[in-house]
Amino acid sequence: MDATPKLSLAESFSRYFKVGLAESDAQKECVFQIRYRVYCEEFKYESVERFANRLEVDDYDQYSRHCLITHLQTGMPAGCVRLVPAIDDREIEPLPLEKYCGVSLDNKFIDNLKLQRNTVCEISRLAVDGAFRRRTGEALTRFGEINGLQFSPQEQRTFSSIAVACFFAATVLTEVDGRTNVFAMMEPFLPRMMHRSGIDFQRVGKDIDYHGIRAPYFITTQAVLENMHPELQELYSWIKENIVS
Repeated sequence: MDATPKLSLAESFSRYFKVGLAESDAQKECVFQIRYRVYCEEFKYESVERFANRLEVDDYDQYSRHCLITHLQTGMPAGCVRLVPAIDDREIEPLPLEKYCGVSLDNKFIDNLKLQRNTVCEISRLAVDGAFRRRTGEALTRFGEINGLQFSPQEQRTFSSIAVACFFAATVLTEVDGRTNVFAMMEPFLPRMMHRSGIDFQRVGKDIDYHGIRAPYFITTQAVLENMHPELQELYSWIKENIVS
């Protein structure tokens, strides 16, 4: 009988990954590299010809807050996300979903929320590198055969938590920055995955084909913090400690 104590999700995740702000040019470059691999090379959402330097960037990045998850053993960037603050009225300075997906928004519903614009943000560009999404040996990646990276079975079990950790990192920023009214354009799987974590987004519009089928969602930071499952609270606290410290 195995007497080894069972590690919590936070303990397991912290063994293999670090989470922090991407503030230096080098750290931001890691973020933009992940996005290039995922959005341009893998899913073809953006044309590779647009980014000759292999860094996927846009006009919102200069005033966004970026988070980066890094695999400790290899130093490989594993996941990223950004928080885009609303800096003016949507007619003057729209958020990405207002600019590119405005026809999908239920503006009457959103207007009835009566949100202070300086409390609003959008979480976007959440990406997990393919090397940390596929099962071992399932496919070749730009890093070669995944099996060659020698991820342990214990490590691989934490990989499915990277997307949740990215979202939690962005949520920490909403809490710290007071941007507690949160919008996101999401593929259908992400709200379903977060629902399993006890976190329920409110749909605020219709499907649109933008980098695949997506829909606009809204949630408050308070709702995230109050409703996440207990086993995730420790992971959130660990991520917050790493970002705020």
